[in-house]
Amino acid sequence: MLDIGHHLVAGISIFIDAAHAIAHNKVMLIDGATLVIGSFNFTKAAQKGNAENLLVRQGDTGLLRRYRENFETHGAHAERCTGQ
Repeated sequence: MLDIGHHLVAGISIFIDAAHAIAHNKVMLIDGATLVIGSFNFTKAAQKGNAENLLVRQGDTGLLRRYRENFETHGAHAERCTGQ
């Protein structure tokens, strides 16, 4: 069972894309103008000890559009995770 309880409490919908063996992407599309991408896991270990990368781009509408299209493509075949 996938432990996602804290995400559900926070009101964040989680979807599982089982069509691929692994997806290790960290992508945030924020406010329609900001894109955050990289390997960074948003954990204390990533912040303090890991060799991570993170890129923040603002106002690059073409790049943001391509990431949104990719997200929607995978979202079309992903299933909502209920924690069951």
